[in-house]
Amino acid sequence: MILYPAIDLKDGQCVRVVHGDLSTATVFNTSPGDQARTWADGGFHWIHVVDLNGAVSGKAVNQAAVEEILSAVSVPVQLGGGIRSMADIEGWIEAGVSRVILGTVAVRQPEIVREAARAWPEQIAVSVDVRKGKVAVQGWTEDSDLDAITVAKRFEDVGVSALIITDIDRDGTVMGFNVEAFGAIADAVSIPVIAAGGLATIDDIVRLKARKGTRIAGAVLGRALYNGAITPAEALQVAA
Repeated sequence: MILYPAIDLKDGQCVRVVHGDLSTATVFNTSPGDQARTWADGGFHWIHVVDLNGAVSGKAVNQAAVEEILSAVSVPVQLGGGIRSMADIEGWIEAGVSRVILGTVAVRQPEIVREAARAWPEQIAVSVDVRKGKVAVQGWTEDSDLDAITVAKRFEDVGVSALIITDIDRDGTVMGFNVEAFGAIADAVSIPVIAAGGLATIDDIVRLKARKGTRIAGAVLGRALYNGAITPAEALQVAA
């Protein structure tokens, strides 16, 4: 299982928020580059970056911070937040992002996801952000009437490299993973699933790995990593 330490960017700083609400932001590092180096030096093989301001506004806001991260580390970076067009996607891939994450357009303009997946095979992921059973968009400020499996199935066989499923109701709360919810989506589609939202302890990774059914491909680590509830070494050991 691949672990993805998260760097959520708000106003150029590394923050954690609760339920995606930017007003709840806690700053953990004022230097995104330093934070990226910390995760890379800790042994992680990927870094998960989200432009929180960009997700809400619909365009890149923390561009300089993302570029700082890309310059700081050699491990691959996946990026989401405010990426809404083919030009946006191309710009980030040319800048060195290894995988671009598309969320709002996956609901509102799924043809962009399909076109991007054809143009950049294995470099496009879809973010499916779930609140009370429905998929949220526009930086989680708006709800759609679609469920996660409906959205996920739109992209079967188009070359999407991963589905990042975020449990908004638990995101930033350190309540523990809803393993069965992630598992149900993994069992319903052939695209690899990365679980996000609520990871609290090493036991969450153990339970994610142990569930019967389709293997969960990865997990995003957020607040529990920042507050020291789990360490990079122990997380990576359990996930191996």
